[in-house]
Amino acid sequence: MGVLNITPDSFSDGGEFYSINKALIHVEELINAGADIIDIGSQSTRPGAIEVGPEIEIKRLLPVLKEIRILYPNIIISVDTFNSDVAYKALENGANWINDISGGRRDSSILNVVSEFKCPFVITHSKGNSQNMNSLATYDDLISDVISSLNCLTENALIKNISRENIIWDPGLGFSKDTSQNIEILKNLNKFKESSFPILLGASRKRFIGEILDEENPKNRDIGSLAVTSLCSQLNLHAVRVHNVKIHHELLKVSDMINR
Repeated sequence: MGVLNITPDSFSDGGEFYSINKALIHVEELINAGADIIDIGSQSTRPGAIEVGPEIEIKRLLPVLKEIRILYPNIIISVDTFNSDVAYKALENGANWINDISGGRRDSSILNVVSEFKCPFVITHSKGNSQNMNSLATYDDLISDVISSLNCLTENALIKNISRENIIWDPGLGFSKDTSQNIEILKNLNKFKESSFPILLGASRKRFIGEILDEENPKNRDIGSLAVTSLCSQLNLHAVRVHNVKIHHELLKVSDMINR
């Protein structure tokens, strides 16, 4: 899954692909590098980000989404949003997946939208919102608490007639979790696999990798990100969400061969 941020303030590449032309050039690069899925975000979800609201999110998203759908009719397009209005407009205009960092917690109407369109739905574990998530990294038992939350969000989705086959879990690295907690999740990914749901992992360039490497610049964290992708290959996870598709794709071609 290749990341396309059409925002001015995303943590790694905010503003770089804000225009339609630059966004489309980047999509072409991602696909040529081996991306199977393009994940488009028009609202930054980094800690501290200001929420712009669904109207601005839709205004940023739709022109790019429509062009990608025309140019690449067979590519899977995922839209990273927790707003039901954005999800509806995205799916109406050719998106295939909804990737909700709140798993339906922030706007429960998104479950009705996903159910109506019968599309894949990424349920991510998080707490709070961008403004307060860093203060909410407290747990009685991290792994049990995260899995319990994912199970609860999944039950909410199933009640709305979202098919089990369309549910994907994301443990939510970096969302309301500190570095040691992110590492603990990585050490216990097999426990998440016991759910039988496909697992999507998004570690690329995140702050915990920067803290381990003592690297402030997100773009200099790719080697650390590759270490996580290699682990995902060993565990046969479903997908990894990354910024630098080329190097992750090349690593996976070799690592997947070894781990077959």
